Amino acid sequence: MFNYTCLNPIAGVGLDLFSEDYKKVDDLAGADAALVRSAAMHDLDLPENLLAVARAGAGVNNIPLDKCADQGIVVFNTPGANANGVKELVFAGMFYAARDIVGGIDWCLDNQNDENIAKTAEKQKKNFAGTEISGKKLGVIGLGAIGVLVANAATHMGMEVYGYDPYISVNAAWNLSRSVKHISNVEDIYKECDFITIHVPLLDSTKKMIDAKAISMMKPTAIVLNFARDLLVDEEAMVDALAAGKIKKYVSDFPNTTTVGAKGCIVTPHLGASTAESEDNCAIMAVREIRDYLENGNIIHSVNYPDCNMGACLTAGRIGILHKNVKGMIAQYTTILGEADINVSDMTNKAKGDYAYALLDLDSPVTDEVVAKLRAIEGVLRVRVVK
Repeated sequence: MFNYTCLNPIAGVGLDLFSEDYKKVDDLAGADAALVRSAAMHDLDLPENLLAVARAGAGVNNIPLDKCADQGIVVFNTPGANANGVKELVFAGMFYAARDIVGGIDWCLDNQNDENIAKTAEKQKKNFAGTEISGKKLGVIGLGAIGVLVANAATHMGMEVYGYDPYISVNAAWNLSRSVKHISNVEDIYKECDFITIHVPLLDSTKKMIDAKAISMMKPTAIVLNFARDLLVDEEAMVDALAAGKIKKYVSDFPNTTTVGAKGCIVTPHLGASTAESEDNCAIMAVREIRDYLENGNIIHSVNYPDCNMGACLTAGRIGILHKNVKGMIAQYTTILGEADINVSDMTNKAKGDYAYALLDLDSPVTDEVVAKLRAIEGVLRVRVVK
């Protein structure tokens, strides 16, 4: 029996995937797993019994990843589950920025009592004229699940698309349209593109990557779209550039006191994944990840530990060991198991940064004494008896 808790409302279509072996609890202290969307976890006390956290979405800046890793807590996210919802909003942002649709709507509301509004509108519509996106150059920074969808869709809308991602995955590369021009220097996108959209994770290396220097390279008619993370853009520098007429528009899905109401800023209230389909898809993926880890020991889509998948266990026993990524660990595990006359029939060990994960299939069940010896090894963070 496993206990889980939800730190935010999670779509029922996902929670329904939990079997009768799972019980929902209200308190994190009694949970083996937690599902979360936007709730801040940095100041929470993480109980020793907590094994996994699943973020129903892509961004994980609300979760203390290193703290979780040090306690042997695997953190999952759901990359791609909300990708289509974000992609569609990116195009909405392009349309709003290219043509003054919002201004036109506001004018209609302000003049709703004008009996001759139809005739007046014909005279006023020139004030809300804009440009089409077809034929324009779009630069996509980050070619993950969302970036690839945006890039591919843009080619079908007649845009000339440039993509930049020095770390593009094999899967993303296979899915990327041949019509997208791969750029090796991001400055080429800054200098050449009419629209620039950002789809990278928030890391120390990407924080405020769109800074005053980057903005200074852009065309005065450039439109920048940020539906990834607010801190990817130096928004003070962006607002200054907009006020000075050095750039045309900034579209962001992250409202704050810097951008809301500022000249040239179009801001939406974090609507990227706010569709019924996205919330359902994220919940379904998050629950499946948690179940596979708790029941089989497999890690898929973790952000603080390496992915490791050995399928269902077909042997008498299986253990998972979360440990520091240092030499000599595997030899110590196999020595202890060998001394207990337990044969390892299959195993894998994967590393990610400072942390690693070993999954071992055994020909006989592991004893409490053996588990205690494994836990006593320096560098071992958690030992789980999966079966």
